[in-house]
Amino acid sequence: QVQLVESGGGLVQAGGSLRLSCAASGSIFSINTMGWYRQAPGKQRELVATITTGGSTNYADSMKGRFTISRDNTKNTVYLQMSGPKPEDTAVYFCYANLNVHLGWGTRQYDYWGQGTQVTVSS
Repeated sequence: QVQLVESGGGLVQAGGSLRLSCAASGSIFSINTMGWYRQAPGKQRELVATITTGGSTNYADSMKGRFTISRDNTKNTVYLQMSGPKPEDTAVYFCYANLNVHLGWGTRQYDYWGQGTQVTVSS
């Protein structure tokens, strides 16, 4: 059993800053890519950013220069620093992890999602 638990969401003023955290726990052998996605009302879930175990990052074009993804491999935690958010960044933000899970006979790779955390940016 693996859980991804997000924290740090809430209400922020446009131009402010907010940091989201997501900690993975459970029968984890190793974690590959971690990342953040978001879903605004009436829209499809979209990529925000991802980061590999080695620290290579990938951002959606609209997030580049405004959001920063990072991770602490010792804590199985991924972060998203939101700098200068805009009202259009209002959405539910979901943590994602591709990881290898301990099974009785070995390990297996799975994708996991967090429950989502609401971020509301006021103008």
